[in-house]
Amino acid sequence: MNKFFAAALVAAATAACIGGAQAQTGTLAQVKNRGILHCGSGTGLAGFGIPDAQGNWTGLDVDLCRAVAAAIFNDPLKVKFIPLSAKDRFTSLQSGEVDLLSRTTTWTLSRDTSLGLNFAGVNYYDGQGFLVRKKLGVDSALKLAGGSICTQQGTTTELNLADYFRSNKMKYEVVAFASNTETVKAYEAGRCDAFTTDASGLYAERLNLTTPADHIVLPEIISKEPLGPVVRHGDDNWLDIVKWTHFAMLNAEELGITKANVDEMLKSDNPEIKRFVGTEGKFGEPMGLTNDWAYRIIKLVGNYGEVFEKNVGQGSLLKIARGQNALWTKGGLQYAPPIR
Repeated sequence: MNKFFAAALVAAATAACIGGAQAQTGTLAQVKNRGILHCGSGTGLAGFGIPDAQGNWTGLDVDLCRAVAAAIFNDPLKVKFIPLSAKDRFTSLQSGEVDLLSRTTTWTLSRDTSLGLNFAGVNYYDGQGFLVRKKLGVDSALKLAGGSICTQQGTTTELNLADYFRSNKMKYEVVAFASNTETVKAYEAGRCDAFTTDASGLYAERLNLTTPADHIVLPEIISKEPLGPVVRHGDDNWLDIVKWTHFAMLNAEELGITKANVDEMLKSDNPEIKRFVGTEGKFGEPMGLTNDWAYRIIKLVGNYGEVFEKNVGQGSLLKIARGQNALWTKGGLQYAPPIR
């Protein structure tokens, strides 16, 4: 046997053993023993994470947690959603109250390097904008000089707001609140001229205002807001599971695998599809999962495109265009490494 090839086999076997050991002792083992995934969610944002009157959660971030549960338990309902404010979300993850944070959280250098946390990918590319009343007569954020802006404390939104007005040499008054709910209520009550948050949040919150048509989202996007799931440092296996759950949903869309046809795909002769659905190779075992882990995700939750359209796209009240969140093959930024 070629010495290089033999060394590669040994390295692969060693890596698989290490991965298996981590799966038996880390977060995955705790989740399996508990029998349910604890997912840190927002306090209620349409399209991303919100409960109905019966306590049933829906949203893009919610479906990521359901996909992780599907991969582990073959049951997307084995998730307990724990509402967390922007201020409390990181400490709740750090303390172990939640296994995974999935609630419109922006990936930044400081959060990635100083909080003991890891971002597992970007499931929504966003940017910060402004919502104003039409009667204000403002058609650009550059015309908000001297105005008062409602925002939420403890977020990148507050920091971006300061950067934008400083860089454009404009004065403003910040009106900040501890929760998003308080911020939106203050804006609707007229306590400020504009409300600022991620553009996706502006579209969602506008739906909840008394007369949504009286408000417009200004055209400026003043920041990069790559939103994604977060896990704790120190458990690479758990990071792999969350990361590859997202990648699986993207790969499924690219391969044309949907909830409706995933069972038919079990008969496919396409090598990529065979690896994806688990009929060829053992790609789940190193993570402590079954080899049909990706099949479970699509069968029970759906691919990324399906989840996007249902929650925030044309099949939702928000009707947000895919834009940057389209697949890389369609001019967007969503791209996943291959399963092989």
